[in-house]
Amino acid sequence: MRARLLGLLPLLLGACGPTGSASQAPPREQAAPRTTGLDDAAMARTVAAAARLPRLRSLIVLRDGATLAEHRFNGGPPLDWPVNIKSASKSVLSALVGIAIDRGVLEGVDQPVLSVLRADAPAAPDPRLARLTVGNLLSMQAGLERTSGEYYGRWVSSPNWVRFALARPFVDAPGGAMLYSTGNTHLLSAMLTRASGRSTHALAQDWLARPLGIAIPLWPRDPQGIFFGGNDMLMSPRALARFGELYRRGGVIDGRRVLPASWIERSWTPRTVSPWSGGQYGYGWFIGEARGHPVRFAWGYGGQMVYVLPDLALTVVMTSTSDGARDTGHVAALHALLADGIVPAAETGGGDAARPAL
Repeated sequence: MRARLLGLLPLLLGACGPTGSASQAPPREQAAPRTTGLDDAAMARTVAAAARLPRLRSLIVLRDGATLAEHRFNGGPPLDWPVNIKSASKSVLSALVGIAIDRGVLEGVDQPVLSVLRADAPAAPDPRLARLTVGNLLSMQAGLERTSGEYYGRWVSSPNWVRFALARPFVDAPGGAMLYSTGNTHLLSAMLTRASGRSTHALAQDWLARPLGIAIPLWPRDPQGIFFGGNDMLMSPRALARFGELYRRGGVIDGRRVLPASWIERSWTPRTVSPWSGGQYGYGWFIGEARGHPVRFAWGYGGQMVYVLPDLALTVVMTSTSDGARDTGHVAALHALLADGIVPAAETGGGDAARPAL
């Protein structure tokens, strides 16, 4: 099996959880049911391949709003249990920023970061800091030295994460090359909190969790009480599927507009290129293709994935255990499950999926 999802290489995204025990066989109660809209034989082969991945914990496939496959692997928790989604949190933060702009809490993607966070800027800042915008943070084009990878531990050990991130030296101009950094999305969380007077968690409850009918439990905060922006959010696989469906459906769920359609379009517009893979990145979403089909996906360290394939009406969620080691092919194997298994099953599945409200 060979992955055809283009522009994808693992990123070192920061902290991670412990490795769980691995079992090669999926639980008996997860025998694949017959489905409409996916080829049964192709999906059976895909699920069998998924069961051989020791780090995989869940797989959910929806087509046109219908849940066509739900599986747990290797002792994974129930699909309604929240799990650490790692840097897939960045896609959720992007949604909150889009809603904040639509509601007037933030001014727009061209709003200077210091218009809200000036009190946390260095005493004698680099003049380029004044040019740093919300959009630069969303697209990982801040130009500031990264706080991810080898810099992550020093950042999260600092007494003030916001001040530490703003005090990083510039290694490129704002709007320049992609420098993947969780500090960027944490600055967005701080902006949301300061501009609204409410915590990022409270905004997530009101703007996403309640309208989507999902749970977003409390997740870690920095020493000043700002909820961690861009890492360690907790959502269940089914909640992630609901979030992916929000984007696939253009921002409307159950007849209610939750997210502006224009924000989805802006988020899925390529704005920068990964220095590792040459793959594209928008506002908190990676952009690629599988077997010629456009794919937009949220990506969390260790294999916490939300794939949206608009032209096939697919939303696919995969969650995995994280063990702190560099990726040894697991994420590539997840891309292969999608590109070489699920996509062909959708291409040849035939029939129309049922259309219940997710």
